[in-house]
Amino acid sequence: MTYLLGIDIGTSSVKATLVKAEDMLPLANAAQEYPIHKPQAGYAEQNPDDWWRATIHTIRQVIEQANIDTSAIAGIGLSGQMHGFVCLDSAAKPIRPAIIWADARSSAQVEHILAQVSPEDLARHAPGPPAAGFMAATLKWLHEHESETIHKTTTVLLPKDYVRLQMTGELATEPSDAAATWLFDIEHGVWSAQLIAWCGLEDRYLPAIIHSVDVAGPLTAAAAEALNLPAGIPVIAGSADQPAQMLGHGVYQPGTALTIIGTGGQVIHPMPQPHVDRAMRLHVFNHAVPQRWYALGAILSAGLSLRWLRDLLGFAARDDAYAHISQIASDVPPGAEGLIFLPYLSGERTPLMDPLASGTFVGLRLHHEAGHLARAVMEGVTFAMAECLSLVNSLGDTSIHRVIASGGATQSDVWRQIQADVYNTTLHIAAGADHATVGAALLAGVGCGVYTDVDDACGRLPETTMQIEPDSATTALYAQRRDIFRNIYAHLKDDMHRLIE
Repeated sequence: MTYLLGIDIGTSSVKATLVKAEDMLPLANAAQEYPIHKPQAGYAEQNPDDWWRATIHTIRQVIEQANIDTSAIAGIGLSGQMHGFVCLDSAAKPIRPAIIWADARSSAQVEHILAQVSPEDLARHAPGPPAAGFMAATLKWLHEHESETIHKTTTVLLPKDYVRLQMTGELATEPSDAAATWLFDIEHGVWSAQLIAWCGLEDRYLPAIIHSVDVAGPLTAAAAEALNLPAGIPVIAGSADQPAQMLGHGVYQPGTALTIIGTGGQVIHPMPQPHVDRAMRLHVFNHAVPQRWYALGAILSAGLSLRWLRDLLGFAARDDAYAHISQIASDVPPGAEGLIFLPYLSGERTPLMDPLASGTFVGLRLHHEAGHLARAVMEGVTFAMAECLSLVNSLGDTSIHRVIASGGATQSDVWRQIQADVYNTTLHIAAGADHATVGAALLAGVGCGVYTDVDDACGRLPETTMQIEPDSATTALYAQRRDIFRNIYAHLKDDMHRLIE
């Protein structure tokens, strides 16, 4: 028996999965949470050593659960949260806490970049618009506000690359994570001199680029002891979490899109060529699969909107909170009897790219109750996801003919049906869970030679578990409500900005 280990360095936790190489079925899973520190409003930082400690905990837990001969582990793969990074000194030690993707301190730096670069030049060189929380903008902020940090910095590493450094002692990144820094030439696979210059940055602290399936190095003796594993196991470069999610679902060929409603929401579609949206409404990044790219539409408050409503309604203490919310939402007819929700609780990315957008209910009347609010939130999030899906489908040479749904929203019968009806397509529900860790394990299998290629590896993944068909009458209603949803933001945008400013 041969095993592969996949690790995902997420925003709130590390997850680890041990899979059987023969059929990619998980044998054991574990997770360990860690905090996000917010020293000031709009800041989001983490202690990089929390990532490593959580990795040690989860791997030890997985090995204990599986009760296997660890010498049969053929490779280790990693995936991780995108955009954020940690600054390392000449001894490869963190200089300050990591600044992660959720950090908003660099909004002024983003505005400065956009003010000095023409839309035409952006479309020619950039993978999409710059954003607060991306490495490029945050590094620019550090140059302007923490020059001593930059002076001491020898290397900047993304989260999964920092954990891999602890495993191998090697400093490197790979194209899928590098692409999401907004400092990478996605077409040629190198750091972009043009983007670096626009940001007023230096290339001296940017790490070497290796392929996602390259062996970054063997597991060192010290790391092996900490993880309770044999030394020498090949550690594969891995990928950013979105490409890992895609591979965990077997999505790497154009024509199949993946929609994920978790804390945020993502719509992802592979591309054979990097067709960038000239209007800068979404991003195109490198896939972990060579000579593949993907269009990424993202919304900021997907499942987060439902969690906000859960807490607002006083359901947080209920063990069955989300099941209860789904039940009361299902008791309300489609359209929530005239209530529409805009899920812009943290601003919005695709397609608005507006950090000052605000969430709102429109149409509230005396007859609306908790179930109406719940259904409106589910529908509003799905309308926002549908905007992403339409935009992603408009890029590139291949139309989307199959949609796989994943994330927490697929656990709700009513929210699954809402997605099929709003998207007006058959919805394929993903099998299993923790797809990013499975994708990381899959990359490990390709990198260490267990699989001949990605086709071989993805052919072993389980099929989707079910299909949800759209209801034609509800689809027609939702098409009309989507128009209203879209128009509400257009009418309220200026007032939203005035309220924030």
